Amino acid sequence: MRKDSNHHDPVTPVAHSKRRTFLKASLAATAAPLVLTPGKTRAQPTPLPPSPPTTPWVEDLPNQVTPLTPLATLTPAPTLNANIAGGECGRAPHQRYAELTVPGKAGTPLLYQLTAKENPAWLFNGNNPYYPPQPIWGYEGNTPGVTTPGPTIHARYGQSVICRIRNQLPQNHTGFGSPEISTHLHNMHTPSESDGFASDFYSAVQGGVTLTAPGTFNDHFYPNLYAGFDEFGGLGDSREALGSLFYHDHTEGVTAPNVLKGMFGRYMVFDTLDTGDETTGLRLPSGAYDYPLSFSDKRFDSGGRLTFDELNPEGVLGDKIVVNGKIEPVLRVARRKYRLRLLNVGPSRFYEFVLQNTGGTIVYPYTQIASDGNLLPAPILNQLRVRIAPAERADIVVDFSRFPLNTTLYLVNQLTQVDTRKPGVVQSPGTRVLKFIVDRQPPTPDLSVVPSVLRPLRDLPSASELAALPVRTWVFQRNSGMWNVNGLFFDSLTARARVTRGTAEIWEFINPDNGWQHPIHVHFEEGRILSKSVNGVSLTIPVNERGRKDVFVVGELMTVRVLVRFRDFSGKYLMHCHNLTHEDHAMMVRFDIV
Repeated sequence: MRKDSNHHDPVTPVAHSKRRTFLKASLAATAAPLVLTPGKTRAQPTPLPPSPPTTPWVEDLPNQVTPLTPLATLTPAPTLNANIAGGECGRAPHQRYAELTVPGKAGTPLLYQLTAKENPAWLFNGNNPYYPPQPIWGYEGNTPGVTTPGPTIHARYGQSVICRIRNQLPQNHTGFGSPEISTHLHNMHTPSESDGFASDFYSAVQGGVTLTAPGTFNDHFYPNLYAGFDEFGGLGDSREALGSLFYHDHTEGVTAPNVLKGMFGRYMVFDTLDTGDETTGLRLPSGAYDYPLSFSDKRFDSGGRLTFDELNPEGVLGDKIVVNGKIEPVLRVARRKYRLRLLNVGPSRFYEFVLQNTGGTIVYPYTQIASDGNLLPAPILNQLRVRIAPAERADIVVDFSRFPLNTTLYLVNQLTQVDTRKPGVVQSPGTRVLKFIVDRQPPTPDLSVVPSVLRPLRDLPSASELAALPVRTWVFQRNSGMWNVNGLFFDSLTARARVTRGTAEIWEFINPDNGWQHPIHVHFEEGRILSKSVNGVSLTIPVNERGRKDVFVVGELMTVRVLVRFRDFSGKYLMHCHNLTHEDHAMMVRFDIV
C-alpha cells in the first residue's frame, strides 16, 4: 500500500468500507425521507416539500458571546508524537514544535478542549410545536452542554494553542451523518497533521487511511504565527494576519451532513493591530460589541426534524436560514457601533444581506472591513449589501447609535436560490433572517472607530516575476452525474500537486459550465486574485475581493487566477469546492507541500 506524505503507515482501507456500511445502515434506519436523484449530468434535483411553518422572533440570542477559557491541564498531557496508548488517534508528530514553542515565537501553548457530542433535545424555533426538541451534533467546551455553533475561541498571534478535540459522538445513532470527526480550522496557517485532512478522521473504533490508528481524541497544534515566518523571522509577516476563522468537521464524504447537524464553531485571532481592545491598535468595536453571526441553510421534514440526503450529489437546499443555531432569532443591541462577523456555514446556499427597516422600504448602509478571514487594506464605506458564498466571511461595522431606542431592524437575504447549484437573482424585499432591537444605551461611551487604513497588503510581484511563476490549472466539472476536478475524483492517498515549500504559484480555477457556481477553498494559505474573466472577457475585480482571500467564487463560464504562496510547513493539504455537497461527492484535491 502507498504511504502518505507524512511517511507513516496508514491504516487499512477497510476503515472506509466499514464507515460506509455503517452510514448506509444509519440511513436505512432514519425516519427522514430520502430523495434520490438519477446520476445524470443534467438531472435536476427532486423537489422536496417545504419545511413546516416557523414562528419568527421567539428566541433571543445572547447579548454577547463569551470566549472559551483555557484549561490549566489536559489529561493525559499532550505529547509531541501521538499518544496512541493514551487514546489519541495515530496522527503524525507535531511539526517544528520545539523550534516554535519558545519565547518570542509561539511560546508555551495554551490548552483548550472541545468534545464532539450529541445534544438530544435542541430547539431550533423555541417551543414551536412544529419543531420538536431533536438531536444535533456539536461541540462542548469546559462546561456541560453541546451547542451549535460550538464555543468561540479567542486566540492571539505569538501565543500557540494545543486544542484537544475529543470524539464522543454516538456510534449507534440513526439518521444522516457519520460519527467520525476530522476538525479543520479554516483557514489557519497550521501544520498539516493539525489541519483536519479529510481522511484523518477518527473515532474509538474507526481511523482514516491517513492515520496509523483510531482514537478518542486528537491534539491539534495551532502555532498562531503569521505566514512567512521562515522568510521574515519572528512571528512572520504581520500583513498575513487572519481574524475571522471557524472550525468545522471535514470528514471525508460526510462533511455536509456532519456540519449540517451542527459541527462548527468560531475562532478569532487578534494581534497588535486588530487587538480586541477599543483603546489600542485599530480600535475596532470589541468585546461584547464584536459579535459572530453564522448562517446555515437547513431543510426540515413534515415532523419538523432536520433532514438531508447525503447520497444525492445534488444535496438538499435548505429553505430555513438558521442563525447561530436558531430560526429567525432576535439580537438586542445597544446604541453604538458593532462589528458583526458574518459567516456562511453552508452547505449550499448563497446569501446577499441588506439591513432594512420594518416596512422593508429603507436599506441602511454599513461599512465592510474584512473579507474572509482578513482585514481589508481600507474600509469600504456606505455599503448597502454584501454577498457571501458557502464558507465566505465578511466583517461589517453597523453603527446602531443613529437609531432611536426601541428601533427594530432586520437583516434580510435578498438573493433567491432554487437549487443547490448556484444562486439566482436579487429580489426585494427578501427574507428576514435576524431581527435587531435597539433596546438600550451602552453602559460606557463608545470608544471604537473605523480608521481609514486597516491592514496593508504585500506588494504583488512584478509582471515579469508573475510571468515566471508556475501555473496550475484546475477545472471544476460534472461528468456522469459526479463532481470532479480535472476529470478525476478525490483520492486521499494521491497528491495531485507537489509544491516546493517556500515557493509561489499561480493557480487557475476554471468553471467551463453555465449551470453552477463553485466557491473554491485552498487550505493553509491565503491567495490574491490576479484576474477574473468570463468566456475570455476580463472582469473588474470587486473591491472586497482585492485583499487576501481563502474562498474564490468561480461563477458560470469563469476563470479565476490566484497567486498563492506555500510557506513554513510541509505535508498534505486540500483544495476543494466549499459547496459541501460538491466536496463530499469528490470535488476535492490533495496537494502536498514538500
